[in-house]
Amino acid sequence: MKQFLLSIALIAGLMAAAPASAAECYADYKAKRDNPLKLHYGVMQLRGGCDRQSARAEVSARLQQNGWKLLNVMSVFGPEGLAGRRANAGHFYLRF
Repeated sequence: MKQFLLSIALIAGLMAAAPASAAECYADYKAKRDNPLKLHYGVMQLRGGCDRQSARAEVSARLQQNGWKLLNVMSVFGPEGLAGRRANAGHFYLRF
């Protein structure tokens, strides 16, 4: 009986921890489009890994689908960093 209760407690603990590992992740970036030259700064929610290398691959692929070329991933951050970047990203805030 003691082992059964311990197992249930362990399972409940793992279930409670699951949402924390699925945290929201965002990247801010700079991109360009040629002929005529256009530049933009944007913020994108990431679906894959939450590190700069993974962000670079994902942001680049999603921008390319829309005719943009990634110049630089500035940073990778959580939801706490969204408010400060919204005004700067303007039309490109969570667009892609």
